[in-house]
Amino acid sequence: MKNFNELSEQEILALAISLEEEDERVYADFFEGLRQDYSGSAAVFNSMRKEESEHRRRLIEIYQQKFGEHIPLVRRQDVKGFVRRTPVWLVRPLGLDIVRKQASAIEVETRRFYERAAARTQDATIRQLLDDLAQEERTHEDRAQELTEENLRPDVQEDEDKARRRLFVLQIVQPGLAGLMDGSVSTLAPVFAAALATMNSWDAFLVGMAASLGAGISMGFAEALSDDGSLTGRGLPWIRGLICGAMTTLGGIGHTLPFLISRFQFALGLAIAVVLVELGVITWVRHRFMDTPVLSAALQVGLGGALVFVTGILIGKS
Repeated sequence: MKNFNELSEQEILALAISLEEEDERVYADFFEGLRQDYSGSAAVFNSMRKEESEHRRRLIEIYQQKFGEHIPLVRRQDVKGFVRRTPVWLVRPLGLDIVRKQASAIEVETRRFYERAAARTQDATIRQLLDDLAQEERTHEDRAQELTEENLRPDVQEDEDKARRRLFVLQIVQPGLAGLMDGSVSTLAPVFAAALATMNSWDAFLVGMAASLGAGISMGFAEALSDDGSLTGRGLPWIRGLICGAMTTLGGIGHTLPFLISRFQFALGLAIAVVLVELGVITWVRHRFMDTPVLSAALQVGLGGALVFVTGILIGKS
């Protein structure tokens, strides 16, 4: 691995060509990864790809004039000082904010390279081209903003906002809601059955913790193993599993914690109040993110919770 200061003018140009080729391919991958859900932003990155391609053409042209046809392979990983890039362009589905941050980092790094390269170059023609490219990279972020305004008409921007919301619901809200509903509802029967059967707060607490943690682990694995997200667009399976498992555990622990209170009747009443709050939260989430009418959501959630709650009471009193 070479230090940047050890590179010859020929190697500097060869490295610049390699960098522009890599940036062009990264932007092409951004375009492919975004065009289905964010067509307007994808057009921005396609325009940036074309700019990088033009930069590369100009660099190759002056290289051939100065040094001939053969271009040695000098890559960013062969030179000290370059930051390793996280290959976010390989992830599907692509996150729009992550892509824009990565593009900004690429522009800053490339601009700094051209500025340092121009300062080390003796040939006036090469130095002029590198200065020009540094200036173009310096205004690249402004250009990207212009492209955004040009390509993202209000209706397109609205479509992208809707697509972003759909992905958020699909990847975060749905597994979280499934976990919260399972944890809040399915643990009602064992917790209240144990409470009424033993009339002891600590015994009810132990049963509730076991049911909540067991359900959380089970739901987490079930969600993570359901699909890898490559076809459904539901995102990384381990993230979905973690969200679903955590919300399942949280849903069960909510009405279990009151049984830490030694006064059984008070703990039982507080646990019932917590259950009502949990069912209310589930109703709100279904209305807010799943577009379910409030009354319909309340009836569905309330009916399911009531059936499980009554089941627990009947078993506990038998």
